[in-house]
Amino acid sequence: MNTTPIKVLIADDHPLMREGIAAVIASQPDMVVAGEAGDGREVVALYRVLRPDVCLIDLQMPNLNGMEAIQAIRGEFPQACLAILTTYRGDARAMQAIKSGAQGYLLKSALRKELTDAVRQLAAGHRYFPPQIAAELAEHIGQEALTVRELQVLELIARGHANKQIGVTLGLSEDTVKGHMRSIMDKLGANNRTHAVTIGIERGFLEI
Repeated sequence: MNTTPIKVLIADDHPLMREGIAAVIASQPDMVVAGEAGDGREVVALYRVLRPDVCLIDLQMPNLNGMEAIQAIRGEFPQACLAILTTYRGDARAMQAIKSGAQGYLLKSALRKELTDAVRQLAAGHRYFPPQIAAELAEHIGQEALTVRELQVLELIARGHANKQIGVTLGLSEDTVKGHMRSIMDKLGANNRTHAVTIGIERGFLEI
């Protein structure tokens, strides 16, 4: 039986959140906090030195966000065990995390038992996604993703821009913008612009 504790590196730019997670990890007999980082660059540097078993990385951080930090670590250490830590639900964001190289996606609202179970699963070489995220991923799998241009249009709609303004901003004709809008609504199953923005936020296409 392996008695070596699971070394966990925690990256979050909120000290209180870091302390809370570190306290939960430290309270477990089979885990130890290897280190803590406050931004994306710091976690990449610490990973090189500490080589933890599991690394929990906040999605929203200065100096490289969570996705960028994961890509940087994964580039150097292909076997790294990395999980996103976030307040954001949404299948699009979870899918982006998977594509970046994350094996797990943990919600900060998770109960301590879920957090520690997830760390054990990840350390054992398994992926971990909360049931609600896994269900959302399954529900939207195979659906056509929004293109980069469609995401730009949706973002400007969320900011309250009219088609004409969007056209000027992106250098497109008003008809082209309308075409993108139809495609967005079709892909998201939205009834109107406001509905499209709401779905975009829920699914993680848009930052709030």
